[in-house]
Amino acid sequence: MKQDAPAALTLRDIASQAGVSLATVDRVLHNRPGVRPDTVRRVKEAIERNSFQPHVAAAELARGRARRFAFVMPSGPNLFMQQIQSYLGEMTAWLSARRLAVEMVPTDVFDASVLASSLEALVGTYDGIAVVALDHPGVRAAINDLVDGGAKVVTLVSDVPSSRRHHYVGIDNIAAGRTAGALVGRLVGPRSDLSSGKVAIVAGSQGLRDHAERIFGFNQVMASEFVELSVLPVLEGRDEDERSWQLLARLLAKHPDIVGLYNVGAGTQGVAKALMESGRDKQIVFVGHDVTVLTRKLLLQGVMDAAISQNPGHEARAAVRVLLALARGEPILSEQEKIRIDIVMRDNLP
Repeated sequence: MKQDAPAALTLRDIASQAGVSLATVDRVLHNRPGVRPDTVRRVKEAIERNSFQPHVAAAELARGRARRFAFVMPSGPNLFMQQIQSYLGEMTAWLSARRLAVEMVPTDVFDASVLASSLEALVGTYDGIAVVALDHPGVRAAINDLVDGGAKVVTLVSDVPSSRRHHYVGIDNIAAGRTAGALVGRLVGPRSDLSSGKVAIVAGSQGLRDHAERIFGFNQVMASEFVELSVLPVLEGRDEDERSWQLLARLLAKHPDIVGLYNVGAGTQGVAKALMESGRDKQIVFVGHDVTVLTRKLLLQGVMDAAISQNPGHEARAAVRVLLALARGEPILSEQEKIRIDIVMRDNLP
Protein backbone atom coordinates (compact mmCIF):
# COMPACT_ATOMS: atom_id res chain seq x y z
CA MET A 1 0.00 0.00 0.00
CA LYS A 2 1.40 3.37 -0.97
CA GLN A 3 0.37 6.84 0.03
CA ASP A 4 2.07 9.26 -2.31
CA ALA A 5 1.98 12.76 -0.92
CA PRO A 6 0.00 14.98 -3.28
CA ALA A 7 0.97 18.58 -3.79
CA ALA A 8 1.26 20.21 -0.38
CA LEU A 9 -1.73 22.25 0.71
CA THR A 10 -1.46 25.99 0.14
CA LEU A 11 -3.15 29.06 1.63
CA ARG A 12 -5.29 29.16 -1.50
CA ASP A 13 -6.60 25.65 -0.70
CA ILE A 14 -7.53 26.74 2.81
CA ALA A 15 -9.24 29.84 1.45
CA SER A 16 -11.26 27.73 -0.98
CA GLN A 17 -12.38 25.29 1.72
CA ALA A 18 -13.37 28.12 4.06
CA GLY A 19 -15.15 30.02 1.28
CA VAL A 20 -13.11 33.20 1.77
CA SER A 21 -10.45 35.18 -0.02
CA LEU A 22 -6.71 34.57 0.22
CA ALA A 23 -6.34 37.97 1.91
CA THR A 24 -8.84 36.96 4.59
CA VAL A 25 -6.90 33.79 5.39
CA ASP A 26 -3.75 35.88 5.71
CA ARG A 27 -5.52 38.24 8.14
CA VAL A 28 -6.70 35.33 10.29
CA LEU A 29 -3.26 33.72 10.37
CA HIS A 30 -1.67 36.97 11.51
CA ASN A 31 -4.48 37.95 13.91
CA ARG A 32 -5.23 41.15 12.03
CA PRO A 33 -8.48 43.02 12.70
CA GLY A 34 -11.42 43.40 10.31
CA VAL A 35 -12.54 39.73 10.07
CA ARG A 36 -15.93 38.62 11.37
CA PRO A 37 -15.86 35.98 14.17
CA ASP A 38 -17.79 33.47 12.06
CA THR A 39 -15.26 33.84 9.24
CA VAL A 40 -12.35 33.41 11.67
CA ARG A 41 -14.01 30.22 12.91
CA ARG A 42 -14.41 28.80 9.36
CA VAL A 43 -10.80 29.52 8.47
CA LYS A 44 -9.47 27.98 11.69
CA GLU A 45 -11.65 24.90 11.21
CA ALA A 46 -10.26 24.43 7.69
CA ILE A 47 -6.70 24.79 9.02
CA GLU A 48 -7.31 22.31 11.83
CA ARG A 49 -9.17 19.85 9.60
CA ASN A 50 -6.19 19.65 7.23
CA SER A 51 -3.48 19.79 9.92
CA PHE A 52 -2.18 22.75 7.93
CA GLN A 53 0.94 24.55 9.10
CA PRO A 54 1.96 27.31 6.69
CA HIS A 55 5.58 27.51 7.84
CA VAL A 56 5.98 23.72 7.60
CA ALA A 57 4.47 23.56 4.13
CA ALA A 58 6.67 26.41 2.90
CA ALA A 59 9.81 24.80 4.27
CA GLU A 60 9.04 21.43 2.71
CA LEU A 61 8.13 22.98 -0.65
CA ALA A 62 11.51 24.71 -0.67
CA ARG A 63 13.20 21.28 -0.66
CA GLY A 64 11.89 20.58 -4.15
CA ARG A 65 10.88 16.94 -3.58
CA ALA A 66 8.91 14.77 -1.19
CA ARG A 67 10.63 12.57 1.35
CA ARG A 68 9.92 8.85 1.04
CA PHE A 69 9.41 6.59 4.05
CA ALA A 70 8.88 2.82 3.98
CA PHE A 71 7.16 0.75 6.65
CA VAL A 72 8.35 -2.87 6.58
CA MET A 73 5.45 -4.74 8.17
CA PRO A 74 4.50 -8.40 8.76
CA SER A 75 2.55 -10.01 5.94
CA GLY A 76 -0.52 -11.98 6.96
CA PRO A 77 -3.62 -11.24 9.04
CA ASN A 78 -2.11 -9.63 12.14
CA LEU A 79 -4.93 -7.38 13.41
CA PHE A 80 -2.68 -5.12 15.49
CA MET A 81 -0.31 -4.51 12.58
CA GLN A 82 -3.32 -3.84 10.36
CA GLN A 83 -4.42 -1.19 12.86
CA ILE A 84 -1.04 0.55 12.57
CA GLN A 85 -1.36 0.55 8.77
CA SER A 86 -4.91 1.89 9.00
CA TYR A 87 -3.81 4.79 11.21
CA LEU A 88 -1.02 5.62 8.76
CA GLY A 89 -3.69 5.77 6.05
CA GLU A 90 -5.57 8.36 8.08
CA MET A 91 -2.56 10.68 8.14
CA THR A 92 -2.90 11.76 4.49
CA ALA A 93 -3.40 15.47 5.17
CA TRP A 94 -0.62 15.58 7.76
CA LEU A 95 1.75 13.78 5.38
CA SER A 96 0.75 16.00 2.47
CA ALA A 97 1.49 19.19 4.40
CA ARG A 98 5.02 17.92 5.00
CA ARG A 99 5.55 16.49 1.52
CA LEU A 100 5.92 12.92 2.76
CA ALA A 101 5.20 9.70 0.86
CA VAL A 102 4.69 6.51 2.90
CA GLU A 103 4.81 3.04 1.38
CA MET A 104 4.02 -0.31 3.01
CA VAL A 105 6.43 -3.18 2.38
CA PRO A 106 4.84 -6.44 3.60
CA THR A 107 7.23 -9.30 4.28
CA ASP A 108 7.74 -12.41 6.40
CA VAL A 109 9.31 -10.92 9.52
CA PHE A 110 9.64 -14.40 11.07
CA ASP A 111 12.13 -15.52 8.42
CA ALA A 112 15.44 -13.76 8.96
CA SER A 113 16.73 -14.33 5.41
CA VAL A 114 13.49 -13.05 3.83
CA LEU A 115 13.37 -10.00 6.08
CA ALA A 116 17.05 -9.21 5.51
CA SER A 117 16.57 -9.47 1.73
CA SER A 118 13.54 -7.16 1.90
CA LEU A 119 15.59 -4.58 3.79
CA GLU A 120 18.59 -4.88 1.48
CA ALA A 121 16.31 -4.16 -1.49
CA LEU A 122 15.47 -0.77 0.05
CA VAL A 123 19.05 0.52 0.28
CA GLY A 124 19.38 3.92 -1.38
CA THR A 125 15.64 4.15 -2.13
CA TYR A 126 14.05 5.75 0.95
CA ASP A 127 14.84 8.63 3.27
CA GLY A 128 13.49 6.75 6.27
CA ILE A 129 12.46 3.18 7.10
CA ALA A 130 10.42 1.79 9.98
CA VAL A 131 10.72 -1.97 10.42
CA VAL A 132 9.11 -4.60 12.64
CA ALA A 133 12.36 -6.46 13.07
CA LEU A 134 13.61 -9.93 13.95
CA ASP A 135 16.67 -9.79 16.21
CA HIS A 136 19.05 -11.79 14.01
CA PRO A 137 22.61 -11.15 12.73
CA GLY A 138 21.43 -11.04 9.10
CA VAL A 139 18.70 -8.51 9.90
CA ARG A 140 21.13 -6.49 12.00
CA ALA A 141 23.55 -6.32 9.09
CA ALA A 142 20.77 -5.27 6.70
CA ILE A 143 19.73 -2.45 9.04
CA ASN A 144 23.33 -1.28 9.27
CA ASP A 145 23.57 -1.29 5.45
CA LEU A 146 20.48 0.90 5.28
CA VAL A 147 22.05 3.35 7.72
CA ASP A 148 25.32 3.33 5.75
CA GLY A 149 23.23 4.09 2.65
CA GLY A 150 21.95 7.28 4.26
CA ALA A 151 18.51 6.15 5.47
CA LYS A 152 17.14 6.90 8.91
CA VAL A 153 15.97 3.64 10.47
CA VAL A 154 13.44 3.17 13.25
CA THR A 155 12.54 -0.22 14.71
CA LEU A 156 8.81 -0.52 15.37
CA VAL A 157 7.16 -2.72 18.05
CA SER A 158 10.16 -5.11 18.09
CA ASP A 159 13.70 -3.78 18.52
CA VAL A 160 17.20 -4.71 17.35
CA PRO A 161 19.27 -2.65 19.83
CA SER A 162 22.61 -4.11 18.71
CA SER A 163 22.10 -2.62 15.23
CA ARG A 164 22.82 0.98 14.33
CA ARG A 165 19.13 1.82 14.05
CA HIS A 166 18.45 5.39 15.11
CA HIS A 167 15.44 4.92 17.39
CA TYR A 168 12.97 2.36 18.75
CA VAL A 169 9.23 3.06 18.82
CA GLY A 170 7.30 0.70 21.06
CA ILE A 171 6.51 -0.33 24.60
CA ASP A 172 8.84 -1.66 27.28
CA ASN A 173 8.25 -5.32 26.48
CA ILE A 174 9.87 -6.72 29.61
CA ALA A 175 7.48 -4.60 31.68
CA ALA A 176 4.59 -5.81 29.50
CA GLY A 177 5.58 -9.44 30.15
CA ARG A 178 5.90 -8.81 33.88
CA THR A 179 2.44 -7.24 33.87
CA ALA A 180 1.02 -10.30 32.11
CA GLY A 181 2.72 -12.56 34.66
CA ALA A 182 1.29 -10.64 37.58
CA LEU A 183 -2.20 -10.81 36.08
CA VAL A 184 -2.05 -14.55 35.36
CA GLY A 185 -0.60 -15.36 38.78
CA ARG A 186 -3.07 -13.27 40.75
CA LEU A 187 -6.12 -14.30 38.73
CA VAL A 188 -5.26 -18.00 38.93
CA GLY A 189 -5.24 -17.84 42.74
CA PRO A 190 -8.99 -17.37 43.33
CA ARG A 191 -9.92 -19.51 40.32
CA SER A 192 -7.90 -22.62 41.18
CA ASP A 193 -8.69 -24.78 44.21
CA LEU A 194 -5.02 -25.47 44.83
CA SER A 195 -3.66 -22.18 43.46
CA SER A 196 -1.22 -24.35 41.55
CA GLY A 197 -0.89 -26.02 38.18
CA LYS A 198 0.72 -25.30 34.84
CA VAL A 199 0.87 -22.20 32.69
CA ALA A 200 1.08 -22.30 28.88
CA ILE A 201 2.80 -19.67 26.71
CA VAL A 202 2.08 -19.16 23.00
CA ALA A 203 4.41 -16.79 21.12
CA GLY A 204 4.96 -15.87 17.49
CA SER A 205 8.71 -16.42 17.65
CA GLN A 206 11.33 -16.05 20.34
CA GLY A 207 13.51 -14.57 17.61
CA LEU A 208 11.34 -11.45 17.74
CA ARG A 209 12.83 -9.38 20.51
CA ASP A 210 9.48 -8.05 21.70
CA HIS A 211 8.22 -11.62 22.16
CA ALA A 212 11.47 -12.77 23.80
CA GLU A 213 11.44 -9.83 26.20
CA ARG A 214 7.79 -10.37 27.11
CA ILE A 215 8.49 -14.04 27.86
CA PHE A 216 11.53 -13.03 29.92
CA GLY A 217 9.48 -10.58 31.99
CA PHE A 218 6.66 -13.10 32.40
CA ASN A 219 9.04 -15.81 33.64
CA GLN A 220 10.69 -13.37 36.04
CA VAL A 221 7.40 -12.80 37.83
CA MET A 222 6.39 -16.47 37.74
CA ALA A 223 9.72 -17.57 39.23
CA SER A 224 9.80 -14.96 41.98
CA GLU A 225 6.17 -14.48 42.97
CA PHE A 226 4.20 -17.56 41.87
CA VAL A 227 6.54 -20.49 42.45
CA GLU A 228 3.58 -22.88 42.84
CA LEU A 229 2.83 -22.43 39.12
CA SER A 230 4.88 -24.41 36.60
CA VAL A 231 5.53 -22.66 33.26
CA LEU A 232 5.53 -25.01 30.26
CA PRO A 233 7.94 -24.65 27.29
CA VAL A 234 6.97 -21.91 24.86
CA LEU A 235 4.91 -22.81 21.79
CA GLU A 236 5.86 -20.85 18.64
CA GLY A 237 2.82 -20.26 16.44
CA ARG A 238 4.41 -17.63 14.12
CA ASP A 239 1.36 -15.42 14.88
CA GLU A 240 -0.69 -17.77 12.66
CA ASP A 241 -4.18 -18.80 13.79
CA GLU A 242 -4.08 -22.33 12.37
CA ARG A 243 -0.65 -23.16 13.73
CA SER A 244 -1.40 -21.63 17.15
CA TRP A 245 -4.66 -23.57 17.36
CA GLN A 246 -3.03 -26.90 16.55
CA LEU A 247 -0.13 -26.43 18.96
CA LEU A 248 -2.28 -25.30 21.87
CA ALA A 249 -4.99 -27.93 21.29
CA ARG A 250 -2.36 -30.67 21.60
CA LEU A 251 -0.89 -29.07 24.73
CA LEU A 252 -4.28 -28.72 26.43
CA ALA A 253 -5.07 -32.37 25.71
CA LYS A 254 -1.71 -33.43 27.16
CA HIS A 255 -1.92 -31.28 30.31
CA PRO A 256 -5.33 -31.28 32.06
CA ASP A 257 -3.81 -29.24 34.91
CA ILE A 258 -3.14 -26.09 32.85
CA VAL A 259 -4.61 -23.17 34.82
CA GLY A 260 -3.12 -20.16 33.01
CA LEU A 261 -2.38 -19.10 29.43
CA TYR A 262 -0.30 -16.20 28.10
CA ASN A 263 -0.57 -15.37 24.40
CA VAL A 264 2.49 -13.24 23.69
CA GLY A 265 1.66 -12.04 20.17
CA ALA A 266 -1.02 -12.58 17.55
CA GLY A 267 -2.64 -15.86 16.45
CA THR A 268 -5.29 -14.99 19.02
CA GLN A 269 -8.19 -16.49 17.10
CA GLY A 270 -6.44 -19.87 16.98
CA VAL A 271 -5.51 -19.69 20.65
CA ALA A 272 -9.09 -18.86 21.64
CA LYS A 273 -10.46 -21.63 19.42
CA ALA A 274 -8.29 -24.26 21.09
CA LEU A 275 -9.23 -22.97 24.53
CA MET A 276 -12.97 -22.99 23.82
CA GLU A 277 -12.89 -26.38 22.13
CA SER A 278 -11.26 -27.82 25.24
CA GLY A 279 -14.28 -26.69 27.26
CA ARG A 280 -11.95 -25.05 29.79
CA ASP A 281 -12.23 -21.43 28.70
CA LYS A 282 -13.94 -20.47 31.98
CA GLN A 283 -11.37 -22.34 34.10
CA ILE A 284 -8.12 -21.21 32.47
CA VAL A 285 -6.93 -17.63 32.99
CA PHE A 286 -6.19 -16.17 29.54
CA VAL A 287 -4.10 -13.00 29.15
CA GLY A 288 -3.00 -11.65 25.77
CA HIS A 289 -2.07 -8.46 23.97
CA ASP A 290 -3.76 -5.57 22.17
CA VAL A 291 -7.34 -4.40 21.84
CA THR A 292 -8.68 -5.47 18.46
CA VAL A 293 -12.13 -6.42 17.17
CA LEU A 294 -11.33 -10.02 18.14
CA THR A 295 -9.88 -9.45 21.62
CA ARG A 296 -12.75 -7.07 22.41
CA LYS A 297 -15.20 -9.88 21.61
CA LEU A 298 -13.23 -12.42 23.65
CA LEU A 299 -13.08 -10.08 26.64
CA LEU A 300 -16.83 -9.46 26.50
CA GLN A 301 -17.46 -13.22 26.28
CA GLY A 302 -15.29 -13.90 29.30
CA VAL A 303 -12.96 -16.15 27.28
CA MET A 304 -10.10 -13.68 27.65
CA ASP A 305 -9.44 -12.14 31.07
CA ALA A 306 -7.17 -9.21 30.19
CA ALA A 307 -5.28 -7.62 27.31
CA ILE A 308 -1.99 -5.75 27.64
CA SER A 309 -2.67 -2.83 25.34
CA GLN A 310 -0.47 -0.46 23.37
CA ASN A 311 -1.95 2.31 21.25
CA PRO A 312 -1.45 1.51 17.51
CA GLY A 313 -2.41 5.04 16.49
CA HIS A 314 0.24 6.50 18.78
CA GLU A 315 2.83 4.07 17.40
CA ALA A 316 2.00 4.95 13.80
CA ARG A 317 2.20 8.69 14.47
CA ALA A 318 5.31 8.38 16.62
CA ALA A 319 7.18 6.36 13.98
CA VAL A 320 6.47 8.97 11.29
CA ARG A 321 7.27 11.91 13.60
CA VAL A 322 10.55 10.32 14.71
CA LEU A 323 11.61 9.54 11.13
CA LEU A 324 10.76 13.10 10.08
CA ALA A 325 12.70 14.60 13.02
CA LEU A 326 15.70 12.42 12.16
CA ALA A 327 15.51 13.38 8.48
CA ARG A 328 15.37 17.07 9.38
CA GLY A 329 18.07 16.83 12.03
CA GLU A 330 15.63 17.98 14.69
CA PRO A 331 15.41 16.73 18.30
CA ILE A 332 13.05 13.87 19.12
CA LEU A 333 10.48 14.68 21.78
CA SER A 334 11.01 11.51 23.83
CA GLU A 335 8.16 12.13 26.24
CA GLN A 336 5.70 12.66 23.38
CA GLU A 337 6.83 9.47 21.62
CA LYS A 338 6.85 7.21 24.69
CA ILE A 339 4.33 4.38 24.20
CA ARG A 340 2.31 3.49 27.30
CA ILE A 341 1.23 0.07 28.55
CA ASP A 342 -2.43 -0.25 29.52
CA ILE A 343 -4.31 -3.12 31.14
CA VAL A 344 -7.72 -3.61 29.51
CA MET A 345 -10.40 -5.89 30.91
CA ARG A 346 -14.05 -6.37 30.08
CA ASP A 347 -15.08 -3.68 32.54
CA ASN A 348 -12.89 -0.90 31.13
CA LEU A 349 -12.98 -1.61 27.40
CA PRO A 350 -12.34 1.64 25.51
